[in-house]
Amino acid sequence: MTEISRHHTGTRMSQIVTHGDTIYLAGQVGTAGASVTQQTQDCLDKVDALLAEIGSEKRKLLQAIIWLADMGDFAEMNAVWDAWVPEGHAPVRACGEAKLATPEYSVEVIVVAAR
Repeated sequence: MTEISRHHTGTRMSQIVTHGDTIYLAGQVGTAGASVTQQTQDCLDKVDALLAEIGSEKRKLLQAIIWLADMGDFAEMNAVWDAWVPEGHAPVRACGEAKLATPEYSVEVIVVAAR
């Protein structure tokens, strides 16, 4: 049986769950009220830190789901995303519009990676 491991676990959720060599991260948000550019960078910085903590990195991304509070911010978010993803290592990705936890959040990034 493949082991499931949970990290930074609270009552509601864990920030990291591993199942074998697959790593699942909770949705990451940036500084509430900051620009879309800053929130996107904050999200990706958190993804980098959590993946490093568990022995992985962005070249091992398998999937990304990005929620935007307003699809009008798509190009601004993508400018940060495109600069962050290493060439040749883009994961499968979906991006959609959704109401986020508070109106001050513009971006949420959820990823799955390999170890």
